[in-house]
Amino acid sequence: MQDWLTVHESSAPLVIGLPHTGTDIPAAIETRMTSPWLGRKDADWWVDRLYDFAIDMGATLVRTGVSRSVIDVNRDPSGASLYPGMTTTGLCPTETFDGEPLYHPGQTPDADEIDERRTAWFAPYHAALQEQIERLRARGPVVLYDAHSIRSVVPRLFDGALPQFNIGDNDGTTCAPRLTRAVEAACAVSGDSLIVNGRFKGGWTTRHYGRPETGVHAIQMELADRGYILDPAGPVTPDNWPSPYDPDRAAPMRDHLRRVLTACIAFAESQR
Repeated sequence: MQDWLTVHESSAPLVIGLPHTGTDIPAAIETRMTSPWLGRKDADWWVDRLYDFAIDMGATLVRTGVSRSVIDVNRDPSGASLYPGMTTTGLCPTETFDGEPLYHPGQTPDADEIDERRTAWFAPYHAALQEQIERLRARGPVVLYDAHSIRSVVPRLFDGALPQFNIGDNDGTTCAPRLTRAVEAACAVSGDSLIVNGRFKGGWTTRHYGRPETGVHAIQMELADRGYILDPAGPVTPDNWPSPYDPDRAAPMRDHLRRVLTACIAFAESQR
């Protein structure tokens, strides 16, 4: 197992993907970047800590430690956009969510380098994810839950403030409707805002693995990070981002997410 790839195996019918919590950038790539901070700015900050309770629930976790600015393992490996006509970042991003350039002029990765990165990091991450899905599916249906977060306000990507819970099943294609309804109901208990298939309908992971007819039910959760850390009130700078992880502030969100994951496990077990 590569030191950048973490797999925690367990027995519940639930696999949690953590594709964007990594902050590792190889030195040879970081020196070509405009700023180490920009290279890590768009991480799903602290999501691995937010969900660490899932281990005690028997969930299997697959996490890459590599920054999404090096390669985004939740994008189509062909480079095709997941949201045609909308602003988004690519397989090997060249700019941040806010449109800031990640690389010095002439230093962006070319096609050969992108292919090398795909082989080095994208392929092993998905091989591990596939292995865990197949291991658990041998016993019956399984839920793949792709865990994400993003700043509540990113004007270049969406208007206004994002709902707290953003559930994606790619318009009802990646999991049984009953699972989506169960996750939605678990979120609704919080009293916070939620939406299904809004701005975020599920990334490549959810769309690629979600095959409910074969017993693999994939769903994405994109959290507005104000639910567990302090969102910057004004411009995002190295002085205010990322906000530190505060266990007390995160505790209510962890309770909500525990309810969500309980619903995922209960759904899978009901299918067996």
